Amino acid sequence: MNTDVQRITLNLPASADYVDIVRLNLYGIASKIGFSYEEIEDMKVAVSEACNNSVLYAYGQDGGMVDVFFEVTQDYLSITVRDEGESFESNGRSEGSETLHDKELSDVQIGGLGFYLMEALMDEVSIKNQAGKGTEVVLTKRLSRSEEPV
Repeated sequence: MNTDVQRITLNLPASADYVDIVRLNLYGIASKIGFSYEEIEDMKVAVSEACNNSVLYAYGQDGGMVDVFFEVTQDYLSITVRDEGESFESNGRSEGSETLHDKELSDVQIGGLGFYLMEALMDEVSIKNQAGKGTEVVLTKRLSRSEEPV
């Protein structure tokens, strides 16, 4: 059984113009390792949310860079989106067990739905904020093989 981990790294300007590059790379990588069209579309939405949060919140108007790491194994695909700008916390997201079930839709901060969307579309979502050091979002999707290769 092959347990090698392959890593692909992108370093892009924190601009909405470059989110499509991440989505295209995700599509190529995920289709190559066997994810279904629906799974890939879910991952594209989730990674777009993570990238958009970096673009919208991390650097303000100053610009900056976003690092995107794809970690590929035969069992899963993990996508890390990392920036060195302001953390999401300083933009209204607090740590804790807050859920949408406790709020009216009108009370959810704009952009706040993205975190719930990522969690709904991916198998695992991890968000690390460090004051002055940026934010890292890790999105993981496990490959479910319905048929074993012959």
